[in-house]
Amino acid sequence: MGGAAESDRLKVCSDQTRKWRESIQSEWKEFKKSPPKVPYKAIVLAVFLFLVGSLLIMFGALLLSGTIEVEHPDRTIPVIIIGILVFLPGFYHLRIAYYAAKGYRGYSYDDIPDFGD
Repeated sequence: MGGAAESDRLKVCSDQTRKWRESIQSEWKEFKKSPPKVPYKAIVLAVFLFLVGSLLIMFGALLLSGTIEVEHPDRTIPVIIIGILVFLPGFYHLRIAYYAAKGYRGYSYDDIPDFGD
């Protein structure tokens, strides 16, 4: 007789524990982070800026070194400066996107500005 009462008490305890565990799990679901949305447009823009900046830097270096002859060699410096100014943001955002894709700690797609999509 004592064994049946003990069994019923354990069953009630396990039911209460199960209900408590389910309620805790449902509450924690609210705090789970959804997977980040990948800002594809911003990444495409970063690739474009990276490539254009690289081309401008190379073209400016060729102009400055005299490999490509120009009438006014002093006008080649702005090409290099513009290339650097275009290259840097593209490289920076591509680096963040790469590290976020690889899952490195401290890097997230949230760090890349999107276009309100």
